[in-house]
Amino acid sequence: MAAVDPHSFTEASQPRTKHVSLSLYLDFSSSTIHASGLFLLERPHQGPFSLDTRSLTIHGVIDPTSRASLPFTLSSPDPIKGSKLSITLSDHSSFLITYSTSPSSSALQWLLPPQTFAKSHPFAYTQCQAIHARSVFPCQDTPAVRIRYSARLNIPSELSAVMAARHVQRRSPKKDDALDVATPSPWCAEGRVVEEFEMEQSVPPYLFAFAVGALGNREVGPRTRVYAEDVASVLDSAAAEFAGTEEMVREGERLFGPYEWERFDLLVLPPSFPYGGMENPRMVFLTPTVVKGDGTGAQVVAHELAHSWTGNLITNKNNEHFWLNEGFTTYAERRIVEAVQGEQIAALNIGIGWRGLIGDVERFEDNLEFTKLKNNQEGIDPDDVYSQVPYEKGFQFLWRIERQVGRPAFDEFLKKYIATFKFQSIDTETFLDFLKANIPGIENQIDLVLWTEGTGIPPDAYEPDSTIYKQIVSLANEFINGRMPREDEVADWQSQEWELYLENLPEPIEASQLVDLDSRYKLSESKDYEIKVAFLKRAISYGCKSYYNEVEKTLKEVGRGKYLRPLYTALVSGNEDDKVFAKTVFSEAREGYHPIAQGVVEAILSKNL
Repeated sequence: MAAVDPHSFTEASQPRTKHVSLSLYLDFSSSTIHASGLFLLERPHQGPFSLDTRSLTIHGVIDPTSRASLPFTLSSPDPIKGSKLSITLSDHSSFLITYSTSPSSSALQWLLPPQTFAKSHPFAYTQCQAIHARSVFPCQDTPAVRIRYSARLNIPSELSAVMAARHVQRRSPKKDDALDVATPSPWCAEGRVVEEFEMEQSVPPYLFAFAVGALGNREVGPRTRVYAEDVASVLDSAAAEFAGTEEMVREGERLFGPYEWERFDLLVLPPSFPYGGMENPRMVFLTPTVVKGDGTGAQVVAHELAHSWTGNLITNKNNEHFWLNEGFTTYAERRIVEAVQGEQIAALNIGIGWRGLIGDVERFEDNLEFTKLKNNQEGIDPDDVYSQVPYEKGFQFLWRIERQVGRPAFDEFLKKYIATFKFQSIDTETFLDFLKANIPGIENQIDLVLWTEGTGIPPDAYEPDSTIYKQIVSLANEFINGRMPREDEVADWQSQEWELYLENLPEPIEASQLVDLDSRYKLSESKDYEIKVAFLKRAISYGCKSYYNEVEKTLKEVGRGKYLRPLYTALVSGNEDDKVFAKTVFSEAREGYHPIAQGVVEAILSKNL
């Protein structure tokens, strides 16, 4: 009974799911989905068959042909993996499960109208990475298993749905849609509508995604539409921010081969979305904090676009090899940004990433296992060890290979790698074997074992050497002597330059110096959260209590983990008053956060309080 993934009950000896057909009845009044799933396996199976679930109520399992009930058990919950659903099959290759989700589903967030931009309708959305798809439907919730699926979402007729799948049609409900779903009111009740979707390409379960709300959209390119709540100002600003998307898609195709997903649509979510972006195929999910008004938010889109090749086409086999998703994608993102926005912008990205890598290696100084690219996550919740290490150390590893063999040769290697393994899930060893076979002798030029299995930052990693990077770091270092950047020096700075500057300020400095900097440049009032949070993190560290109202406001208006993690961490690293403040703010802000973000903050507080 060998497991294929430390975060899943999936067993290697059992057949894999080929297709799931889902009927989902969204009940906003109870924050619950009443559902059924028709599962098709790759081959008939005799004996126990395991699926992952979390916080699901299983109403029954039946043979879809004979309508006979199939025996099943649901284990008591494991704190990380959830509960194992074990179904006894008798040479079955398909079965139907009826179930309901819980209001505490770790993937779902149900927003009340006041928590949305328009304030007029509720909103619901999923975030399934890393191991949260199991809280929406029973599944082999491991990236080692790629599935196709269809879905019928039964929703209130005043709302609409989008999904990381092809939209088939919006229509009235039909009785045969329901597939035995036990609903609080009839499936075909007045005031309900069905949105039907189909995902014909195989994807790992963490890329299952939908959102339901009062949505509008704007066309921004031949294969891109921007969706958001139907608020003109939100839609117009998002459309303007992402107007250059098609150019990035074409550049991605030039670098990495054909775009395989047909559409590249974007959904701007309410402020509670816990990540900058999520690379759901055909429908990327984005935080509204990337809509900045200056086009720089497109760099997050570049990252999610790059996942269309590295992550979505080729996927890490499990989270112990997460760098195969994120290191490759960070490299690919910077190549796209360099081509579209220029070398200077790409260099700034590398500089910010370098600082982030150093910070997260320090964060794990008591558990260096998670500074390795390939690491052991047995008994570990992947959300608890999420960091910049797989992104930035992974990027540095690939950048090191590029420098060794030259960019033209590395570009050819990347295209061959993607073409060879597309629609597959692989591990680090598979990549290294392919690397050594296609770049003979590379293991004698680069210590591949040190890079993938060693802790910390290897000695041949490369701090950025661009003029703009060195200039900003030099300016930051002069701050300790009271030298503030002149207005002419920062006239063209946007979020990246300020973020890099603030992250490189020397230690220690006087709180009064930070206040003076803010008096001149109004960083604490910036509408760009990258700047604001980088500044507020410093203000907390230096005990500038006058900024705590702004800290509280920020923590209550956004739910993006990139901002919550450093601000709460800075607070709990302070004195007792700061810790009490952190706890109080979280108790008041908690309900506005997605469950993943709630878990991140709870882990920070429990470790330090």
